[in-house]
Parts: sequence; C-alpha cells; structure tokens
Amino acid sequence: MIELVKNGKTLAEGKYIIEKKPSSLKWILMFAFPVCLFILCLFLGRYTVSPGEVFSILGYKLLNLPIEPYWSETAVDVVIRVRLPRAIMAALIGAGLSMSGASFQGMFQNPLVSPFILGVSAGASFGAALGLVFELPAIVIQGLAFLCGLIAVAITYLTAHIYKVTPILMLVLSGMVVSALFQSLLSLIKFVADDEEKLPAITFWLMGSLGSVGLKDLAIASLPIIVSMAGLYLLRWKLNVLSMGDREARSLGLNTELLKALIIIFTTVITSTAVAFCGIIGWVGQVIPHFCRMIVGPDHKVLIPATMLIGAGYLLMIDNLCRLLTPNEIPLGILTAAIGAPVFAYLLRKTRGGWH
Repeated sequence: MIELVKNGKTLAEGKYIIEKKPSSLKWILMFAFPVCLFILCLFLGRYTVSPGEVFSILGYKLLNLPIEPYWSETAVDVVIRVRLPRAIMAALIGAGLSMSGASFQGMFQNPLVSPFILGVSAGASFGAALGLVFELPAIVIQGLAFLCGLIAVAITYLTAHIYKVTPILMLVLSGMVVSALFQSLLSLIKFVADDEEKLPAITFWLMGSLGSVGLKDLAIASLPIIVSMAGLYLLRWKLNVLSMGDREARSLGLNTELLKALIIIFTTVITSTAVAFCGIIGWVGQVIPHFCRMIVGPDHKVLIPATMLIGAGYLLMIDNLCRLLTPNEIPLGILTAAIGAPVFAYLLRKTRGGWH
C-alpha cells in the first residue's frame, strides 16, 4: 500500500498517492533548462549582440566589474532595457502560471483545470479593454486589468461560498458564470470600440505579448508574482492532503476553507498580474503540470518546484520562437495555444487523463 507522507510520517491510512522522488540528474536538467534558455534570450534577436558582449555588459552594468566599455550604447539598451526585463518576465510568468495550474488541479482534484477557471482572465481582459477604449495611460490600463481580475474571482468565491463552506463544484460553476458575464461585457466593449484604432489594440492585447515589457513593468509585476509563488511553494505539501477531498482533509485536521482561500488568492494574483502586463497566455498552466507529473510524479512537494522550473523554461522557449520565427513578432498567446493544445491532447492520451 502506498501512503501519503510528510517528512516520512503517514498522514492517512489507505489513501493513495505516489511519492516518486526524482533523481539528482533530473533536478539538474530541470534547473539547467530555464537557465540556458534565459541566457539565449539575451543575445538572440534581430539586433546582433555577441555572447561576449552580453556577459561584459551585464558584468559592467549590474556587477560593476572593471571592464573597459567596447560596446555601443545601442547594445546596452537592447540587452539591459529590452531583452533582460523581457526574459525575466517570461520566466516569472511561465513559472507562476505553471505553479498556479498545478495548485488548482490539486485543489479541484481534476487534471483538466487551468488557472483561468475562476474567471480571472475574463475579468482582467474586460478591465484592459475598458482602459484601452478610454485611452488611459499604460500603467492605469494594467492596474485596471489587475483590479478587474481580482474582482471577478472575488465574485466567483462569494457566489460559491455557502453555509461557511466553498464546495469545489460550486466554485467551478460560479467561475463559468462569472467568466460568461465578463466575456459578454468584453464583447460589448469591442462592439462599441473604434474599428480603426481601439478595436485592433484590444484584439492584439488579448492575443498576449511580452514585446512592451520594460524595466518599469518588471519592477511593478515581479513582487506580487514572487510573493504568491512563494506562498504556493510553502503550501505544496498541504495540496497532497487537499487533493484527497474536503472530507478526508478536514478529518486530518486541515482547515480546508482557509487553505482554499489562500490558494485562490495566490493563483489569482499571479494570473491577474500576468494578464494585466502581457495579455492572455493560455495553456501554460494546463500543459506544464501534466508534463511534470510524467517526470516527477503527482506528489505536490516535488511537483510544485518542478512546474516552476519547467514552466519558466517553456515560456522562455516560446517567447524566443515568437521573436525569431517571422519578421513580425508573433503574439505569444497564438504560439502557446498552437503548441500547447496538441501537446496537452497527447499527454492526456498518454496518461489516460489520470494523475499517475
């Protein structure tokens, strides 16, 4: 019999979850995957900057190393102000969405769940579209998108919360209702928007892109994402208990309502921030947790850090493809869907829709 354990101690008799410890080689490869792609992001692009120049610029600008400048100011701008913040943001969003997807799939006990299930993407999209229609400053549009994403999830949670408990099925149904509501409001905004300028801007924003991310955006977005990722990481072992079901988790002394509320808050902050700054980037939170379960197993103690590493590398890879495949940059959401959907279908077939 396989037992659910924490630090070698049994938590529940007769409840089955595979504790599959990945080898050191697997962890080294998973860590090297995003690191190598991050470095590639800094010198790949239409403006050629050699690897030597990239490392020299980083050492000179970030570490104050005594290097005699031999590069152009354009190279500094490309590396420090364009590629570096874009690569960091891609890694953060990829890691955050993947961790959110794995956490929600454990909480909902369903491997098909995505971070957008509670309506956060629909709410944030409505907020951004509203800001674009009224031609508000970029920072205001991002703040409005973030706020509307939080409001959408708050409505979902309050609708599902009955008799001091929040049933999983009620959360799913409430999320569907709230998503439909905000999608209809978004369609209304697109219907009344100017066809020549505002409607194309809304459409392009909804397809997702990291092209406009700068140092200022990174400074604002990184803190909530990192704090929320840390929160999910600290709760990872409790997800094993929660994935057994509310009744079993409560019988083990776990405050399921508090845990679900914390998971929803952390995932909502990550997802809403990602949508606010980069548009809708779908399929990351669905595909990566499935892929990681094939590597490390379903134990959330190792699954959550694995999704963080693989998710960061995956979105860095997709962003590189968006920049390099065609003369004009491909919107990020197009490639994540085009690659993610068939890969997800393959993983579903391979795993038969299960956790193992």
